[in-house]
Amino acid sequence: MRFDLIDLDLFRHVAEAGSITAGAARANLALAAASTRLRKMEASLGAALLVRGRQGVTPTNAGRTLLQHARLMLAHAEQMNAELAAYSGGLAGQVRVLSNTNALTEFLPEALSAFLAANPKISVDIEERLSDEIVVLIAEGVADIGIVAGTVDTGSLETFPFRSDRFVLVVAADAPLAAEGRVTFSDVLDHDFVGLDRASALQRFLADKAARIGRQLRLRVQLRSFDAVCRMVECGVGLGIVPQSTANRAMRAMAIRTVDLDDPWAQRELTICVRRMVELAPYSRRLVEHLRDQPGLDAPSRPSPLAGEGAERS
Repeated sequence: MRFDLIDLDLFRHVAEAGSITAGAARANLALAAASTRLRKMEASLGAALLVRGRQGVTPTNAGRTLLQHARLMLAHAEQMNAELAAYSGGLAGQVRVLSNTNALTEFLPEALSAFLAANPKISVDIEERLSDEIVVLIAEGVADIGIVAGTVDTGSLETFPFRSDRFVLVVAADAPLAAEGRVTFSDVLDHDFVGLDRASALQRFLADKAARIGRQLRLRVQLRSFDAVCRMVECGVGLGIVPQSTANRAMRAMAIRTVDLDDPWAQRELTICVRRMVELAPYSRRLVEHLRDQPGLDAPSRPSPLAGEGAERS
């Protein structure tokens, strides 16, 4: 039984994506080549590694054992490459980051731009997820760094404060709600909304909040960015919920107003989480340090972890 690093990397991607096609694409292999490698791995082991079905693939017991070891071996290989790269012109490697919607759209673009400019041999693979999903995936070693809502229970992960923000309701400047100083989310659920794509972490979070009080979010238009949401709100299409930082910027160019949301989950304390800093490759540690040291950071006090009905996921 001989598996090389390409085999292990392919299997990790296939298992995490739940699809041979998607896993092959992530591993930069042709589908036929990936399928051949997986069959040879199973033949070499003498046992099935994947259960293949119409909805995709899932690891068998043997596959889950291989996945655990593959993640460890690939992480060690990445760390070795990074440390050796220091002798040949500087750090090089890829950092895997999972982020919730708020951090991804409002704070990471500028922070990553500065980091990548200063570290031309490091690349960043970033994916949007719900905060509680991120915690699980970081703990499993699927990614290196997570950025989550400060109220999610991060368990044994190491955490560092990142940013503070809050969600607000945005309305057209001439809308009756513009005169309100503060509302609750339940107060406005009879109105039409403009939001991000339903697959986005934030929209799933808001839909869940509405469902918990027996209501449904009337999402009339789905867009790709908070700025586009604000533009549609300005035109009277519906209400929007965006970060305060987005709204402040948009109000300089658009006829919109903000109304505070009187819900505990509206306050946003964003947190960086990792399994253990000492286990990260040098280039991943460098990114964590860069994110922590960004100017303008108001280090929030870490609230007590919450679980159950009150836990924040977006």
